[in-house]
Amino acid sequence: MTDHVLIEKSGGVLTLTFNRPEKKNAITPDMYAAFGDAIDGAPADPDVRCILIQANGDMFTAGNDLADFAAANSDTVAAPAGGERRGGSALIQALARARTPIVAAVNGRAVGVGTTMLLHCDMVFLAEDALLTTPFVNLALVPEAASSILLPARIGHARAFSMFVLGEPVPAIKAEAWGIANAVVPLSDLRARARAAAEAIASKPPASVAITKQLMRESERLGARIQEEGVHFTAQLKSPEAREAFAAFREKRPANFSKAT
Repeated sequence: MTDHVLIEKSGGVLTLTFNRPEKKNAITPDMYAAFGDAIDGAPADPDVRCILIQANGDMFTAGNDLADFAAANSDTVAAPAGGERRGGSALIQALARARTPIVAAVNGRAVGVGTTMLLHCDMVFLAEDALLTTPFVNLALVPEAASSILLPARIGHARAFSMFVLGEPVPAIKAEAWGIANAVVPLSDLRARARAAAEAIASKPPASVAITKQLMRESERLGARIQEEGVHFTAQLKSPEAREAFAAFREKRPANFSKAT
């Protein structure tokens, strides 16, 4: 367990809170594992009928801790076995197979997996200051969390391509209009609005809700795509392109991929 993930249960709702605000809630392997274990364990707990994900601080999450990525690229960390990228697989796989409804309350920036995880949530509420970005290609990486299927299906190929390849940020109002979120609310109302939705879900017949969620998703297809993405993600994480991207980020300069071979 890690202090960087707060876990609370009340009123039929399991609340999972990113709690690493001093690092913009950048997600460590231990945080991935804590989230994944909590989501996987929810169906076995009769007191949990909905999961609520939220964040402390001024940012939902900066996504992966880039120090972990840079270490993997430099061979400080061994490449993950079986094509599964280190750490992220615990949460991502749990989201793909989740049977318990998930509500998200997003404030500030949601970067990388902070955005792609929302595609697995059943209801999403954004604060007015929310900004969604998926800068995978900018880091010489590829989409994950089955987002290469889910995002184009949700918002269309052209919009998804611009988010993935150009890294174009999507503000809250646009994300709502595109169907990524249910509503945009003032930051002061965000948690109350999301909590009310989670409690409303928790009050419904649990078996009916779980079956409905299952019928709306193709878990096996999503799991297969996650594995496929993971193979490419791991290969790119070790690539010269990624080495240049991480160096450019560290040195605060534009990346030059013309000689990244």
